[in-house]
Amino acid sequence: MSRAKSPQAPLGSPDEIEHQFYEALQHGDIEKLMAVWSDDDDIACVHPGGPRVIGAVAIRASFDAMFANGAVNAHPEKVRRVQSLSSAVHSVLERVQVMTKEGPQSAWVIATNVYVKTGLGWRLVAHHASPGTPREVQEVIEAASILH
Repeated sequence: MSRAKSPQAPLGSPDEIEHQFYEALQHGDIEKLMAVWSDDDDIACVHPGGPRVIGAVAIRASFDAMFANGAVNAHPEKVRRVQSLSSAVHSVLERVQVMTKEGPQSAWVIATNVYVKTGLGWRLVAHHASPGTPREVQEVIEAASILH
């Protein structure tokens, strides 16, 4: 089921909406952040180590709470993409700058962002982020098979 949302310009690609999502995080801009989400009632978000948050009102409240401590300096570093005509899944290695007693440090988070193409263009329907680590997470990549 969808909820009413004010009309906006269509977003051209999953990459474009992902850029707007991370830009909104970096600036602590809740309006811009919520504009990238689908108007579907069942959109979902999982923050590192947190519960599953369902629906725009709950997702907005969770990001409002995060932004109360300042913007989130998260940058997508490595993105793996799978896309069809109407959906896309991005597996993202995020570098998050955090302030510590020793000064700014990087933490690494693995996130999955899921997008669907709607009448308003591409929209985010799920963001799932894992707990962070102090070192960049290594990827395990299967070697390509050679078929004869």
